[in-house]
Amino acid sequence: MRQPIPERRRRFADEARAERPDLALLCLLIGAEADPGLDEAGIDAAQIELDRLAGMLPFQPGGPHTWATALADLLGGGHGFHGTQGDYRRLESSLLHEVLRRRRGLPILLSVVWLEVARRAGASVYGVALPGHFVVGFGPPDTAPGEQVLADPFDGGRVLDGGDAELLVAGTTGASLEPSMLRPADPLETVLRILNNIRAWAAGRPERSDVSLWAVDLSLLLPSHPARLRQERAQLLVRRGEYLEGAAELESYAEVVEVVDPKAADDLRAQAHVARAMLN
Repeated sequence: MRQPIPERRRRFADEARAERPDLALLCLLIGAEADPGLDEAGIDAAQIELDRLAGMLPFQPGGPHTWATALADLLGGGHGFHGTQGDYRRLESSLLHEVLRRRRGLPILLSVVWLEVARRAGASVYGVALPGHFVVGFGPPDTAPGEQVLADPFDGGRVLDGGDAELLVAGTTGASLEPSMLRPADPLETVLRILNNIRAWAAGRPERSDVSLWAVDLSLLLPSHPARLRQERAQLLVRRGEYLEGAAELESYAEVVEVVDPKAADDLRAQAHVARAMLN
């Protein structure tokens, strides 16, 4: 039987279902899962730091390019926020409070810093979830693609000119840039992508199955998430030696998929049987 949801996870679930989810708060609640020392005071301190950075931006009556340049000067130039390839090997690079402390992180977390500082300062700003590389867009969301201003926080906020976005997509995925890739990313899509990154980090480190489990658990609290995460959670539990709970999860998920794929449901029940047998 599943344990009651801890208070911080209940707060995460409630915020994810708010009319206007607070992206920074959701990211900080993810951080609290990884870092038990991140208490309410620490979460407040991180939000205050974002407010402080926003207050350092000069008044910008200009257009999107002016905002993008001002953010690059402040965050990239003045405070040294950027990323390197080595940051992909660190869990801290996916935790907002650590990114604010280290001023280093993955593209998506650095983009969250850009988004939250710019939003607090009054800019029209949004995330752009390019395949393999998250960036930030400035200007009204319905701006024509040719007029859109994109910045890459991983590169210190460098404003992307001409075919830079095409090169980013081609370099990470080999695909061609499509106009649909430039649409504004929903905050909850951003949160799910962050959790996917954390799961990917932990997948290559079997000794950190605890991280895999809480990342899956938080993903399942989002209003929209891939159904297959329930199977992933069950298999994680079995690998961690929690055979009965894992078996129960597999059987529960089998009931869901049986309507569309009876064979897959039978396979899941067989896995549950094997899990229970491991207790003998």
